[in-house]
Amino acid sequence: MEKGKISKLAVVETDQIGSNVTIGEFAVVRKGVRLGDDVVIHPFVVIEPGVTIGNGTEIFPGSYIGKEPKGAGATARELVFIREVTIGANSCIGPNAVIYCDVQIGESVLVGDSASIREQSRVGSKTIIGRHVSLSYCSVVGSHTKLLDHCTLGGNVTVGDNVFIGTDTQTANDNTFGRDGYKDDFIGPTIEDGAKIGIGVLLLPGVVIEKDAVVGAGSVVYKNVKTGFMTMAIAPREMPLGLGIKK
Repeated sequence: MEKGKISKLAVVETDQIGSNVTIGEFAVVRKGVRLGDDVVIHPFVVIEPGVTIGNGTEIFPGSYIGKEPKGAGATARELVFIREVTIGANSCIGPNAVIYCDVQIGESVLVGDSASIREQSRVGSKTIIGRHVSLSYCSVVGSHTKLLDHCTLGGNVTVGDNVFIGTDTQTANDNTFGRDGYKDDFIGPTIEDGAKIGIGVLLLPGVVIEKDAVVGAGSVVYKNVKTGFMTMAIAPREMPLGLGIKK
């Protein structure tokens, strides 16, 4: 794919295109999309109206940006969103990623292969959303944070800055398993700045992982973890970080 060239086989309906933009074969860029300078759109990408792509951002094949949420009559939650997406400068969207309407992504963010970011979610700058990560509706992820591969963060989750979340971490936001239908007070976990979450952790609804706390691999967290403590999966306990465990 030649740099700074728009393929004749692409469907480009917008006229808001910066300089030195590359659009590959069979990409679809709808009317009203705004592309900054030096943007690279690989083949088979679909970008819907209302999307703004910052300077120097690259979107790899098969990604779908600006997807409209569809309940198909099966969901209890009302779908509320605006038809806008903003992706900051110098970001990278991996192959087959899906970014829904009403999402804001900061600068220099890496969204991994086949990741999904749902409506009303926000991602800060210089953050990594790993491969096959699912970030559900109304969730916030801060800056300089890493969500490693195969994490699933349910709706209404808050993640701070400089957080590390290990592979296969899962969260929940409903203690009734959907028995009572959707309620506005469904709240997922809150993970405060600097917290570290090990591989394969389960975070139950409403728990708070306080600033700089550590959750060990494989833990099931059903109550808050305080600053300066580590929760461990084996012989469940809370241990001060100063007792032989380094931050």
